[in-house]
Amino acid sequence: MIRTRSPFRRTAVLAAAGAAALVLAACGGNGDDPARHGGHHGDTASPAAPAAASPGQHNAADVAFAQGMIPHHRQAVEMAGLAPGRARSAEVKALAAAIKKAQEPEIKTLSGWLTSWGEDVPAAGAMDHSLHGGASGGMMTMQEMDQLEKASGTAFDTAFLELMIEHHAGAVAMARTEKAQGASPEAKALADAVITTQSAEITRMKKLLGTS
Repeated sequence: MIRTRSPFRRTAVLAAAGAAALVLAACGGNGDDPARHGGHHGDTASPAAPAAASPGQHNAADVAFAQGMIPHHRQAVEMAGLAPGRARSAEVKALAAAIKKAQEPEIKTLSGWLTSWGEDVPAAGAMDHSLHGGASGGMMTMQEMDQLEKASGTAFDTAFLELMIEHHAGAVAMARTEKAQGASPEAKALADAVITTQSAEITRMKKLLGTS
């Protein structure tokens, strides 16, 4: 159990999640395959993989979900990529590896949907951390990412878990908006998988922190 407190800890997780939902709702609607999403940890069930999205069966909410979730997943993969060389906890390393393994294919799935819908796919490397603070889908700021990159050992473990909990909470809020407003069955199925698996991971990470 990791109890060390971190300078990265923020207290606005629920506010961030709520704000994320409002942002997406205002837009009308931001990798991986749901089957892979369940692969974050061995004790999480895995829904069936979605088929290719039908070009005519989507709306603005589906587009907003895909375009927002792609950079969101990319940042999670970036965060997870720091763990092998910086984390002390084997649990944290295993969690990070599973997140990376699951979310990279989901990015491809989401990108494929956008292409089939004739919509723009967010360019790799175009994400502006400074514009994605705690009030935008749980995304980390550039400063927070820089601090995480400089941390190591137990300090990294604590910061990683705290930041990833907030990141996951943002994804869950975005997915709930998609389920409520989207039209694509495939996108809504992926959103349902995000809610199920990432909520379970939030519980697991809180236990590792000793805050549950």
